[in-house]
Amino acid sequence: MLYRVALLAGGDSPEREVALRGGAAVERALKARGHEVVRFDPPRDLPRLAERAAEFDAAFLVLHGPGGEDGTIQGFLDSLGLPYQGAGVLGSALAIHKGLSRLLYREAGLSVPPGGLFSRKERERIPSFCEELGYPVVVKPATQGSSLGLSVVKSPEDLSSALERALALDREVVVEKFLRGRELTVAVLGEEALPVVEIIPQGAEYFDYHTKYTPGAAREICPAEIPEEVARRAQEAALRAHQALRLRHYSRTDLLLVEGEIYLLETNTIPGMTETSLLPLAARAAGLSFEDLVERLLEMALEG
Repeated sequence: MLYRVALLAGGDSPEREVALRGGAAVERALKARGHEVVRFDPPRDLPRLAERAAEFDAAFLVLHGPGGEDGTIQGFLDSLGLPYQGAGVLGSALAIHKGLSRLLYREAGLSVPPGGLFSRKERERIPSFCEELGYPVVVKPATQGSSLGLSVVKSPEDLSSALERALALDREVVVEKFLRGRELTVAVLGEEALPVVEIIPQGAEYFDYHTKYTPGAAREICPAEIPEEVARRAQEAALRAHQALRLRHYSRTDLLLVEGEIYLLETNTIPGMTETSLLPLAARAAGLSFEDLVERLLEMALEG
């Protein structure tokens, strides 16, 4: 069956360019399957979408970060009665906040790196917290994605500049113990975990923004070359995280494997859809082409 789809891509978060690239790929896939697509670039085009909402069967979101993954646009679409793929308002708001996600992961019996959440007003408490935690530590904004504003701080002298970077993007920061391990990610599609992906940055200490979106800057191995029992535990952890955050349709959770233990880092509610993105890679390993994946997500949106 063919549908008329409002494709929302771009936005005004720091991840705009990535969202535009993903939006272009999704548009090609939808059109290849015969669907009619009209592009909208929030927030500029939202009044136009509100006027034309009745023309569409569903919306397809390729937006990242605040304004796209925080529940804002999901609430807007709910008010229009336009179905969309991915998490609703509550799940989006919970998942984008790394401090709240940590609490829900732990409530679900999942491990997270030792750490804490601090507001801008609590900044003076952070140096002593880091001393207790032990360097190196990770400092990151509470509600940004793609490692934007994230720093690995190896000594107290570097802490102030790392906090400035993170607080320039958010009013709250998460400070965690830096754990060195193998970087894994697991996507959930429906209620099923896809094959585990291992990410090996090439020349970078961790999977930062540049490494994420530059072809060849990281090796991405799927299925990950890890014991079957470890892969199963990683998939179970991603599925439990998906459920703990009240998500639906799909998600992708980043994990660390450290001396046999799996630590949860964060869950993405609208995973990247560019040519180097990890969800399409895992879907391919599970037998789904990029077009198949987009079609499946559109079906989920229509099913509610």
